[in-house]
Amino acid sequence: MRKSKVFIGSSHPELGKLICDRLGVREGKCTLQKFANGETSVSIGESIRDEDCYIVQSGSGRINDHIMELLIMISACRGGSANKITAVIPYFPYSKQSKMKKHRGAITARMIANLLTMAGADHVITMDLHAAQMQGFFTKPVDNLYAGPTLARWIRLNIPEWREAVVVSKNPGGTKRVTALADALKINFAMINTDRRRRNAFPISRASPTILAELDDDDDNAAKNDPMSLSEIRTARVVQGHVVDDNYEAPNDEDADTSHASQDNEAMYSSVYSLPSNHDHALGGTIDATGSDDEDEHEVTEERMITLVGDVKDRTAIIIDDMIDRPGSYIAAAEHCRMNCGAKKVYVIATHGVFVEGCLEEMENSWCIDHIVVTNTFPMSSEHRTRSNKLTIIDISPLLAECIRRNHYGESISQLFDHMMTI
Repeated sequence: MRKSKVFIGSSHPELGKLICDRLGVREGKCTLQKFANGETSVSIGESIRDEDCYIVQSGSGRINDHIMELLIMISACRGGSANKITAVIPYFPYSKQSKMKKHRGAITARMIANLLTMAGADHVITMDLHAAQMQGFFTKPVDNLYAGPTLARWIRLNIPEWREAVVVSKNPGGTKRVTALADALKINFAMINTDRRRRNAFPISRASPTILAELDDDDDNAAKNDPMSLSEIRTARVVQGHVVDDNYEAPNDEDADTSHASQDNEAMYSSVYSLPSNHDHALGGTIDATGSDDEDEHEVTEERMITLVGDVKDRTAIIIDDMIDRPGSYIAAAEHCRMNCGAKKVYVIATHGVFVEGCLEEMENSWCIDHIVVTNTFPMSSEHRTRSNKLTIIDISPLLAECIRRNHYGESISQLFDHMMTI
């Protein structure tokens, strides 16, 4: 790769070096420093005039520092008269904040896209955006690569009887990703939906003989002939992030509902009269940022109903998502597949292994999860790698390196997307 330089930021140096090794190029010389007051300093150590510069910087645990470092590196390359600047961001930061979820909220992912463009980036290469529509935030070209082909290859080589397995989406939002992988592997898929429990709802935890016995002969035959009524829809209760029996009594269920309603009303009136309020639900009040995700917001405090649409009985369930950050929804989905739906094994597979504090340990301790598979788009400590018995990390650098090579030589990268259809 002549007339090109690959610079590696401090967020994920291991992945950057793997990409350079795949490309057969040396790492570009640059000095990354921090002043005593916390400011970031970047200095490019070689000539980059009229050369294509690729800056590898992924999201990480120190996400704000590394975003600023990336912006300064882009600006430094622009000041050095680089011909073209490409930001290679395997895990795009703030990707979950791609829409306004709260009153007077911010679409932070769009702001990051604007910052990259204003800093001088001409092109962005990323992988498995949380929402594909985020590409519309940019006024510059964006290549959103898919880890699906790499994950599918791992499934074929490492999961016994994978042709009989079922790919499972843990929420309706990930159905498109799951169906694409299921079509590529030519296997079945299923979907899990979790919502707030409705009172007096008819509990259908499993298609048991007891339910059949309560039906008359005509209804019994109709139910047996309708797979969606019994064999393909399984519903259970989730209390404090775990699946429980229908007879389980949640502690102070009615009192908790009354308390929540009272707090909500009090918070509403406080906001109307502009009084100071410490309630989380008051307009303009404070919220727990770790619990603001639209899918897992109430995974600990509220009782919910979890429903699986599909058949995983006596099969391996492969739960697919774009990232693993918190454990609650994955553990609940795995417990439902194993305890109520008869799955013999559960694999949890995702592109980005974010793993907030304690997440990997909780998933390790869950007997319903047999294996956890992620790629190396997000940096992971050596402690997690050595202590985990269920974790497998897939190297994604060949895909990123090939995208960089094709981009540099002006070749089409559509084959990297079409490869999903030819697995």
